[in-house]
Amino acid sequence: MKYLLVLIVVGVALAWLSIGRRRHIGGRGGRGDAPRARHDKPARGGPPAPMIACVHCGVHLPQTEALFDAAGRPFCSEAHCLAGPR
Repeated sequence: MKYLLVLIVVGVALAWLSIGRRRHIGGRGGRGDAPRARHDKPARGGPPAPMIACVHCGVHLPQTEALFDAAGRPFCSEAHCLAGPR
Protein backbone atom coordinates (compact mmCIF):
# COMPACT_ATOMS: atom_id res chain seq x y z
CA MET A 1 0.00 0.00 0.00
CA LYS A 2 2.79 2.46 0.85
CA TYR A 3 4.50 1.75 -2.50
CA LEU A 4 1.29 2.62 -4.31
CA LEU A 5 1.16 5.96 -2.48
CA VAL A 6 4.82 6.67 -3.33
CA LEU A 7 4.14 5.77 -6.98
CA ILE A 8 1.17 8.17 -7.09
CA VAL A 9 3.20 11.00 -5.55
CA VAL A 10 6.06 10.47 -8.02
CA GLY A 11 3.59 10.38 -10.93
CA VAL A 12 1.96 13.64 -9.85
CA ALA A 13 5.37 15.28 -9.43
CA LEU A 14 6.45 14.20 -12.92
CA ALA A 15 3.19 15.43 -14.45
CA TRP A 16 3.58 18.77 -12.65
CA LEU A 17 7.15 19.17 -13.92
CA SER A 18 6.09 18.27 -17.45
CA ILE A 19 3.32 20.88 -17.46
CA GLY A 20 5.70 23.51 -16.09
CA ARG A 21 8.24 22.74 -18.80
CA ARG A 22 5.61 23.03 -21.53
CA ARG A 23 4.50 26.42 -20.24
CA HIS A 24 8.12 27.59 -20.10
CA ILE A 25 8.65 26.60 -23.72
CA GLY A 26 5.55 28.51 -24.72
CA GLY A 27 2.85 25.86 -24.75
CA ARG A 28 4.58 23.70 -27.33
CA GLY A 29 5.11 20.15 -26.26
CA GLY A 30 7.36 18.87 -29.09
CA ARG A 31 11.01 18.17 -28.51
CA GLY A 32 12.19 19.94 -31.67
CA ASP A 33 10.64 23.28 -30.73
CA ALA A 34 13.02 25.98 -29.61
CA PRO A 35 12.03 28.25 -26.74
CA ARG A 36 10.83 31.71 -27.73
CA ALA A 37 12.91 34.75 -26.94
CA ARG A 38 11.81 36.71 -23.89
CA HIS A 39 12.00 40.04 -25.73
CA ASP A 40 9.15 39.55 -28.21
CA LYS A 41 7.61 42.93 -27.37
CA PRO A 42 6.69 45.11 -30.32
CA ALA A 43 8.91 48.12 -30.89
CA ARG A 44 7.55 51.48 -29.81
CA GLY A 45 7.29 54.17 -32.43
CA GLY A 46 9.58 57.16 -32.44
CA PRO A 47 12.63 58.15 -30.44
CA PRO A 48 12.48 58.44 -26.63
CA ALA A 49 11.35 61.77 -25.20
CA PRO A 50 13.96 63.92 -23.45
CA MET A 51 13.73 63.82 -19.65
CA ILE A 52 13.66 67.00 -17.55
CA ALA A 53 13.59 67.60 -13.80
CA CYS A 54 10.84 69.39 -11.89
CA VAL A 55 12.32 72.59 -10.41
CA HIS A 56 10.25 72.13 -7.24
CA CYS A 57 10.93 68.49 -6.24
CA GLY A 58 13.55 67.25 -8.71
CA VAL A 59 11.49 64.37 -10.13
CA HIS A 60 12.49 63.51 -13.70
CA LEU A 61 9.69 63.21 -16.24
CA PRO A 62 9.32 63.27 -20.03
CA GLN A 63 9.34 66.76 -21.47
CA THR A 64 5.99 66.09 -23.15
CA GLU A 65 4.31 65.51 -19.74
CA ALA A 66 5.80 68.51 -17.94
CA LEU A 67 3.93 71.70 -17.07
CA PHE A 68 5.73 74.98 -17.66
CA ASP A 69 5.21 78.32 -15.89
CA ALA A 70 5.40 81.75 -17.53
CA ALA A 71 9.19 81.78 -17.14
CA GLY A 72 9.47 78.41 -18.95
CA ARG A 73 10.49 76.38 -15.87
CA PRO A 74 9.31 72.74 -15.88
CA PHE A 75 7.09 71.25 -13.14
CA CYS A 76 5.75 67.73 -12.60
CA SER A 77 2.27 68.74 -11.43
CA GLU A 78 -0.05 71.70 -11.20
CA ALA A 79 0.41 71.88 -7.42
CA HIS A 80 4.16 72.25 -7.80
CA CYS A 81 3.66 74.79 -10.55
CA LEU A 82 1.51 76.89 -8.18
CA ALA A 83 4.02 76.44 -5.35
CA GLY A 84 6.91 77.62 -7.49
CA PRO A 85 10.58 76.59 -7.47
CA ARG A 86 12.50 75.78 -4.30
